[in-house]
Amino acid sequence: MRQSAAVAGPVSVGSAGPAPVWLTDNLPGVAENLALDELLLDSVHEGSLTVPVVRTWMASSPTVVLGASSRVADEVDLAACAAEGVEIVRRPSGGLTVILGPGCLMWSVIAPYPEGSPAIDTLHACMLEPLAAGLRSAGRAVVRRGASDLALATTGNDEEADLKVSGNALRVRRQGVLYHGTLLDSFDLGLVDRVLRHPPREPGYRAGRPHGKFLANLGLGRERLEEVVRSAFNAVGGRVDWREERIAEMVRDRYASPSWTHRL
Repeated sequence: MRQSAAVAGPVSVGSAGPAPVWLTDNLPGVAENLALDELLLDSVHEGSLTVPVVRTWMASSPTVVLGASSRVADEVDLAACAAEGVEIVRRPSGGLTVILGPGCLMWSVIAPYPEGSPAIDTLHACMLEPLAAGLRSAGRAVVRRGASDLALATTGNDEEADLKVSGNALRVRRQGVLYHGTLLDSFDLGLVDRVLRHPPREPGYRAGRPHGKFLANLGLGRERLEEVVRSAFNAVGGRVDWREERIAEMVRDRYASPSWTHRL
């Protein structure tokens, strides 16, 4: 069991409550990391975890991650995944399918809201605005685009030329929120074109562009990106309670289960 001291009182990211904990626990696989995000969300919803948690991780090999309601055949080229040796898993949050792996940093914020979770638009703003500001401070012209994207702004005011560097998703429970997503840094963008189909829906600024003409890398390096995430949410070092045996159960029963992954 991983342990930390309990922190009392109502908290939310961006409030005057306790500073978020920067969780550095390193889990071995994508399934385990997705399970940990969900387990932490359960903990804040149930009230056993009363401080926000911020964490980052990176997959060691390319992995397609379906949204909770994604239809596999609509969003993924299964034959290409098999040929490339790309694993497919499903996350607990909404949004469309992504592919991650080395060079794509994953970030998560798990926040308790004891008085009830805010509106979706408010959540997008309080999670993405500080991250975008941090990336601009690191020298990248990052702006919010669509409902939950971050993009590199190109010269001029043509949003349809902006390049996506981060796609994000959330799962909301009555008293807690999981917000997590990607930060493309040095990822093989050609792989996205090879294994993912054109999405069934898209933000207006994409303007029908294929993956290869829509995505870009930040080129900051993992260490700098992690510093940006940690600073954006004023996260401090600490430890958090979570049960390793519960992670193993969640992986076995869902995240590593074909019936869960291919249910749609």
